[in-house]
Amino acid sequence: MTIDQDRLTVQTSATGTPVVGRIPVLDVQPVVDGGRWPSQAVPGELIPVRATVFREGHDAVAATAVLVRPDGTDGPSARMTVENAGLSTWAATLSPDAEGLWGLRVEGWSDPYGTWDHDATIKVEAGVDVALMLEEGARLLEGAAAQPGRSGEDADVLREAANALRDTSRGDHERLDAGRSEAVRAVLDRLPVRELVSPSATYPVRVERERAAFSAWYEFFPRSEGARWDEQEQRWISGTFRTAAERLPAIKEMGFDIAYLTPIHPIGRVNRKGPNNSLTAGPLDPGSPYAIGAAEGGHDALHPDLGTFEDFDFFVARAKELGLEVAMDIALQCAPDHPWVTEHPEWFTTRADGSIAYAENPPKKYQDIYPLNFDNDPAGIYAEVKRMILLWVEHGVTLFRVDNPHTKPVEFWEWLIAEVNAEHPEVIWLAEAFTKPAMMHTLAKVGFQQSYTYFAWRNQAWELREYLTQLTTESAHYMIPNFWPTTHDILTPTMQYGGPPVFKLRAALAALLSPSWGIYTGYELIEHAARPGAEEQLDNEKYQYRPRDFAKAEREGWSLAPYLGRLNQVRNQHPALKQLRGTVFHASDDENVLAFSRRRVEADGSEDLLIVVVNLDPHATRETTVHLDMGALGRQWWDRLPVHDELTGAEYEWGEHNFVRLDPHVEPVHVFHVRG
Repeated sequence: MTIDQDRLTVQTSATGTPVVGRIPVLDVQPVVDGGRWPSQAVPGELIPVRATVFREGHDAVAATAVLVRPDGTDGPSARMTVENAGLSTWAATLSPDAEGLWGLRVEGWSDPYGTWDHDATIKVEAGVDVALMLEEGARLLEGAAAQPGRSGEDADVLREAANALRDTSRGDHERLDAGRSEAVRAVLDRLPVRELVSPSATYPVRVERERAAFSAWYEFFPRSEGARWDEQEQRWISGTFRTAAERLPAIKEMGFDIAYLTPIHPIGRVNRKGPNNSLTAGPLDPGSPYAIGAAEGGHDALHPDLGTFEDFDFFVARAKELGLEVAMDIALQCAPDHPWVTEHPEWFTTRADGSIAYAENPPKKYQDIYPLNFDNDPAGIYAEVKRMILLWVEHGVTLFRVDNPHTKPVEFWEWLIAEVNAEHPEVIWLAEAFTKPAMMHTLAKVGFQQSYTYFAWRNQAWELREYLTQLTTESAHYMIPNFWPTTHDILTPTMQYGGPPVFKLRAALAALLSPSWGIYTGYELIEHAARPGAEEQLDNEKYQYRPRDFAKAEREGWSLAPYLGRLNQVRNQHPALKQLRGTVFHASDDENVLAFSRRRVEADGSEDLLIVVVNLDPHATRETTVHLDMGALGRQWWDRLPVHDELTGAEYEWGEHNFVRLDPHVEPVHVFHVRG
């Protein structure tokens, strides 16, 4: 029987495409849905690469992880190590050094040196085929010395080892040891002998600017900044972009890097909401900025009370001067008097009685808002929204917080983000989607770099451990969580009744557990009064002006601004806090005390390690013992750790078991930097 080698193929799938190579490489991670969408990273991020690699028989197998640069050339690579020999799982860490669409592949390969090392050790010890095994080792190292790319110095090390393997004046074990020396291993680690190299598919990795993952947001309503009550006219005078710009230095001083504006467009007059979401608005009530559109214009216009485009450009320029970026709220919905309603009635849903359907989330009703119907004229809506977004990008907006993206088609967001980022890759999108996990995760996959989360409702230690474990492992390669203790929509019972301690501890958790976090203005003033029966602020700023006397609070010493500033300063000083991964939870004898560490180890072996201990009970002092997982910290159980509290300046020495006492009315949080 003869075999035509030219026609020999491996038909192992419906398309006839080989599924495995000579060395099977399976389950490569991080990969999003088989490579349908790219995983996400930022320059300098340490990406943990995993794969299942194995082969038939007993010969040694190895693997290499490779990043492919946007221009198609091979970039950083790393030899993988066995993570679990029984399951054939391998691991390595890689780091991209520039933005762009990268690729990731894993190469499985036969390791002839590893095979020889294993077999020769056994046979020489047993006195079986000794001369043969030593000669095979010498030939292997001679061939490796001649390998292209090998330095002359390394080649000399291998040739000397080959000569020693053949030196019959030495004992057998001495000759074997020469071929297995640390010097030989180091040379072959730098450039191994690889046979039957079998690459996996190359999977996409989108590398975006650092702000896509590491950010601190400060949200405010520009109309409240500088708003004043006119006694003569007996009405509120709105703040403007010019008066709002006066708030920017304080935002920068607190360490925030993004000034996030709620909607700044004309507000509808039809069905306008009054104070505290009442259905009746007075003639001077400003209405909700989320009821977008009026005679003055729609999503591409500015509310005339706030100023002109010249004033808006002044605000953006002032922000940039201070090192701040401007984020803008995008709410794709319309007031009944939005120009789109008359110009494009087909963009809305018409009910049986001929009226346009307003927004509902039963039992909630939003009579001042018409949702868009993306199915009636998708081409028209898509094109108009893209035009509107690009208008604001041209005026210096670099981030968009998208209101309720889960109520619009996912395919629309995939198209829009790709279209905008193709022209402006610097633009970052934050999804405000408090909904089912499937939708939240898919929005992240199709392009939203950041996402709101359920953090506001995770208050117990077990809840935080469970939730953070999921966020930092299962979805970390495509979804960056953005933690907010409160928003203009959310004021949980915990925040209503915990007083200053809960505002401090929740800020610390948000800032230190996630690389991206944010606060809603007034947080530093500990605003906690809720509308009865609701998890939102009383006298909600969505429906009225709310000027604040920040200076008075700071003068009187009850503002949290210095505390928030210190948290952001710590974040900026520690690389471990700039990435999502690297969180480990540690045991505490008291479930009201949460302990976790954030650790980052660089390629050169340098380390940044923090240990955070939080009293989750804002009402009582807690004394307990914290038990550190020393192995997870890269230490031995007997090691002593000199630690410095980044919030108070206190110095301690910690070990495996540590007594902790945290008084929430003094300081509910330890943030220890391990200095040794």
